[in-house]
Amino acid sequence: MNRAGFMQFILDQYSVEPDYPWMKNPNFAVFRHSNNQKWFALIMDIPRSRLGLPGDELLDVVNLKCAPLLIGSLRSEPGFFPAYHMNKDSWITVSLDNKADADKLKMLLDMSYTATASKIRKKH
Repeated sequence: MNRAGFMQFILDQYSVEPDYPWMKNPNFAVFRHSNNQKWFALIMDIPRSRLGLPGDELLDVVNLKCAPLLIGSLRSEPGFFPAYHMNKDSWITVSLDNKADADKLKMLLDMSYTATASKIRKKH
């Protein structure tokens, strides 16, 4: 899945528009919950070398919150990397260049959305 397709999927699935909080990085798009403002996805274009790949061409990626138990196995698959500029124990970076499995990417997006949603408190 590419950047445009992924952003459209987020809009269609969750009705969330991106915001662009950094003037220095105008292509960095943050998707957050409207009620608690927590991020569930951060789309960036970063140099390939920042992920340990050859070259300095920009690569579209997304950071997603992920269950720590899944991160190790995901990182062995094409298109999955240790989280860029996030906690590597609970976030993962996924390339948006059609190398990562689209269904797995959608599942991880849903996991990230759920993990960052407001928790419902029980009354005592």
